[in-house]
Amino acid sequence: MADIGAALRARRGFALATVNLDHLVKIGEDPAFAASYAAQDIVVADGRPIVWLARLAGETIELLPGSDMIVPLCSFAQEAGVPIAIIGSTELALQDARAHLCAALPGLEVAYAHAPPMGFDPEGDTAAEVLRAVEASGAGLCFLALGAPKQEALAARGRSLAPSVGFASIGAGLDFLGGHQRRAPAWVRAIALEWLWRALSSPARLVPRYAKCFAILPALIWRTWRAK
Repeated sequence: MADIGAALRARRGFALATVNLDHLVKIGEDPAFAASYAAQDIVVADGRPIVWLARLAGETIELLPGSDMIVPLCSFAQEAGVPIAIIGSTELALQDARAHLCAALPGLEVAYAHAPPMGFDPEGDTAAEVLRAVEASGAGLCFLALGAPKQEALAARGRSLAPSVGFASIGAGLDFLGGHQRRAPAWVRAIALEWLWRALSSPARLVPRYAKCFAILPALIWRTWRAK
């Protein structure tokens, strides 16, 4: 995290992704998503299975969900005198997230906010215009709440079209901040059952996703143990 503060002070762009099992599934299925991930400068663990696999490999890493990083990253930006940008979700959710952040960090400047329409293509011309607008706004840190794989693709593209901006892909983080989605209670997260909370809240959408995640676990455990 200290490296991010230094990058913000130097106005040196970066792309930060938060890896979880769902992303590993997508990486295996989608070469374009795998390429987007390869273009990220920083990848942190957004899921306990990632932390556990790292331990199996003899490495110690910290759990850093994207939602938990928003305020600390904004604090780094404020200390560096760098405005932020927020992209994703809906206009109302962005307004509420902005209000939450400015209340938590008085004086924080939100230089750019944009809620893309349905069908937003991170590789299209409109996305290029958005990235150039972020660069022109003076923002040094941009949160992307578009969901995978769109946010990681946009962050990777931003490395060339907005080279002074640090992009952080945070999924539903802005919706949580603004109260438009409810995150699992702290005690549920503490016992590593946030995935179950989310699955029960939207079973039709999330149960198939988590089934794929569990399906790849045995092979990941075996490969990690062999690599150790």
